[in-house]
Amino acid sequence: MSEPALAAWKLPPIVAAIAVSIVGGFYLGGPGLGMAIGALAATAIVVMAVRHPPVYPIDPPAAHDFRRHILVVLSSPLGEGEALEALLHAASATAEDRCEPEVLVVAPSRHRFLDRWTSDSRPGRERAQRRLVLSLALLAKAGIEAGARVGDEDVVQTTEDELRSFPATEVVLVTGAPCQDTAGDAAAAELEFRLRTPLRRLCVSAGEAPPLPYTSALTGVEQLSGRG
Repeated sequence: MSEPALAAWKLPPIVAAIAVSIVGGFYLGGPGLGMAIGALAATAIVVMAVRHPPVYPIDPPAAHDFRRHILVVLSSPLGEGEALEALLHAASATAEDRCEPEVLVVAPSRHRFLDRWTSDSRPGRERAQRRLVLSLALLAKAGIEAGARVGDEDVVQTTEDELRSFPATEVVLVTGAPCQDTAGDAAAAELEFRLRTPLRRLCVSAGEAPPLPYTSALTGVEQLSGRG
């Protein structure tokens, strides 16, 4: 769970302390000390605002049918193992389902330092597409059809972007093992705090090997990746 927001009652004392310190600096040390204290206070406020930006709930649109809509976010590649079994169980139709659930798989397009320096987003998108190909192959092998998209570099931003239009009834976040996937841990904590729909985290162990890509899955990703 993310850290709670600043309590409302703490804000007036903080503002009062800043004002008193600035006024005291002018009174005791003159304009020089007062301006220095004011600049220091302004710098501290800017640093706090940058490190702790305001966060808002992520609330997907309401579904207009009786299907389950499952958004799968791939922070780590999906392989054959317990994480896959849990995902297949979540995405499979049950006796209570009137029709097959809608599954959308999205992979963040992470960029390396050199790619950012050259403003070349193509390698990151290609890596995300390969990750989607392998995941769709695993789902197709189990008889589950899924859509695919390439998302933003940031996992949380990717999830938020998709949930602006996708009426998810559940979000499945695929990450590495806890304490071994720093980005996945941070994304899971923030999504757990902000999401207004059930979140399920599936951890992929290092020994889970992905399958060879299917041609049909590759074609689907190439068609959909341009929409991400």
